[in-house]
Amino acid sequence: MNLRQLFLRHIAQTTELPLMLEVERGEGIYLYDTQGKAYIDMISGISVSSLGHCHPAVVKAVQEQVTRYMHTMVYGEHIQAPQVQLATLLTEQLPDELNSVYFVNSGSEATEAAMKLAKRITGRREIIACRRAYHGSTQGSISLMSDDYFTRPFRPLLPDIQHIDFNCEYCLHKITERTACVIVETVQAESGVTLPRNDYLKKLRQRCDETGTLLVFDEIQVGYGRTGTLFAFEQYDVQPDILTLAKAMGGGMPIGAFVASRERMMAFADNPILGHITTFGGHPVTCAAALATLQTLLNTDHISTVKKKEKLIRDMLVHPAILDIRSAGFLMAVEFQSFDIVQELIKECLAEGVIVDWFLFNNHCIRLAPPLIITEAEIRLTCEKLLKVIDKVYREGVKADVKRLSY
Repeated sequence: MNLRQLFLRHIAQTTELPLMLEVERGEGIYLYDTQGKAYIDMISGISVSSLGHCHPAVVKAVQEQVTRYMHTMVYGEHIQAPQVQLATLLTEQLPDELNSVYFVNSGSEATEAAMKLAKRITGRREIIACRRAYHGSTQGSISLMSDDYFTRPFRPLLPDIQHIDFNCEYCLHKITERTACVIVETVQAESGVTLPRNDYLKKLRQRCDETGTLLVFDEIQVGYGRTGTLFAFEQYDVQPDILTLAKAMGGGMPIGAFVASRERMMAFADNPILGHITTFGGHPVTCAAALATLQTLLNTDHISTVKKKEKLIRDMLVHPAILDIRSAGFLMAVEFQSFDIVQELIKECLAEGVIVDWFLFNNHCIRLAPPLIITEAEIRLTCEKLLKVIDKVYREGVKADVKRLSY
C-alpha cells in the first residue's frame, strides 16, 4: 500500500472526503507536495502558522531546546526556563491584572480550564456563550456550541449552559447573579467573521461587572496579531477577567494557555489541591517555540502591516460573484451564493496551488487567513490566482444556469 492508502486505512477521518494533499515540506507561506508542487497556504493551518511554515527562529528554538531537555515532570512542579521566560514576556504585553499564565496543549483545553476556574472562583454553575461560536471539541467546550447538528449526537453534555446572540444588547439581561462566566470570541470567527459593533464588548463588560460574572475572551483564533494588534481586545478598549490563547501561539507547535490574575489562578492550588493538572501542558519544547514566536512578532513589523495588507486583498478581490467580504485584519470571509460554489472554489483553488477553506457556521464563505509574513507581491500573486478560479467557477455556473433555463 502507498502512503495515501495507508492514510485512509489507519488515520481516523473527520470527513468522508478529505483533501488528500500529501505534504512533503513547508517553507514560508508555501506547502509542497511529494511532486514538488507549491501551494500558497492562505489559511495558515486554520490561523496557526502566522509566521509561515518552519520559521527559522522557531526551528532554531525547538532544536536547541530538544538538545537540553524535554519532559521532566507534570506542569507546575519544576522550574523550567522556557515556561518562565514565555509567561513573563506574555504577561508583559497584557493588562496588569492578567499576570498569571497556565499553559495547556490546545485551545479546547484552555476553554475547559477557563470554565473550571470561573466555577471555582464564583461558586456558580451557569455559563453563557454566544450562538454560532466555536470554543473547542471536547465535551465541555462543545457544550458551549449552540448548533444542534454538531452537538446532538454527543448528548448529554454539560448542564446550565445558556446562549445569547453576539452583538445583541437585549440578550445581556440573561447574564445574572447565577452566571459564573460569559465566554465570547472577541471577533466571532466560525460565523464568517462577525465583528463587535456599537460598543457591544463594553456593554458586555458592564453587565458582567453588575452581576459579578467573569468575562472570558476567547482569542484562540484571533490572537497573536491576526487582527492587526497582538490581541484583538486591544482595539475595543475592554479587558477580560480570563483570556484563552492557542493556535498561532506556538509557531506551528501545539500549545494553549489561559491567563488570569495570580489571585484568581491560585484558586486551583487548594480546595482541592491540584484543582487543574496537565502532564504535557507547558512542554519545554513547545514553550521554546512559543517564546521564539512571540519575540519574532514583537521585534518585526508583521503585525503592524496587517491592516495595510488586508486592504490590498480587499481592493484586489473584486468580482461579480463575490457578495461580500468581512474581515478583521487577516481573518477574512469572502461570501458567495451557495455552499456548492464554495466547495467548487476550494477544489479549484487547490488545483491552482492555493489553499482556502470554509467556516463551520457559514458555509457560503471561503476563509482567508494568510500567514502574517506574506508580502504584498505574494498577495497580488495569490489574488490573481483566486480571481482566476472565481471567474472559472462563476462562468461555468452561469453556463449551467443558462442551460437549465433553456429546457
